[in-house]
Amino acid sequence: MVGDNVEVGVYPLAKAKEMAIEQELDLVEISPKAVPPVCKIIDYKKFMYEQKKREKVLKSKATKVIVKEIRFGPQTDEHDYEFKKKHAIKFLQDGAKLKAYVFFKGRSIIFKEQGQILLLKLAQELEEYGKVEQMPKLEGKRMIMFIAPKKVK
Repeated sequence: MVGDNVEVGVYPLAKAKEMAIEQELDLVEISPKAVPPVCKIIDYKKFMYEQKKREKVLKSKATKVIVKEIRFGPQTDEHDYEFKKKHAIKFLQDGAKLKAYVFFKGRSIIFKEQGQILLLKLAQELEEYGKVEQMPKLEGKRMIMFIAPKKVK
């Protein structure tokens, strides 16, 4: 048994429960696999509250991945391409993942090669800002490519 206001040592279960009742606290088993099992006399509700609080802090510190999307058509004009490329650069510099895709409407699916060339050209021009996570892949009427930002040192 360990804990505040308790002499560290090995106690029978009945004695440990009695000590917990005397202090108006709870007897909590901390590591059941140890020989003998380790118990602590604490306020269980307070312990759970603090544990949830710790988990919340850890969760808030975890990085959240933001995915930004950029949509092209198979016949996207040069000016529109440059405009969208500037946005892509900004997204990658801000640390967001980029999902670039070419959307094929109606019969424009016959221009699959143009869409793939467009995405590969984008990947090549964004090489210094991010690396390709997934090469262009056709999924239904969309050809999708993912680019992850490069780590800034």
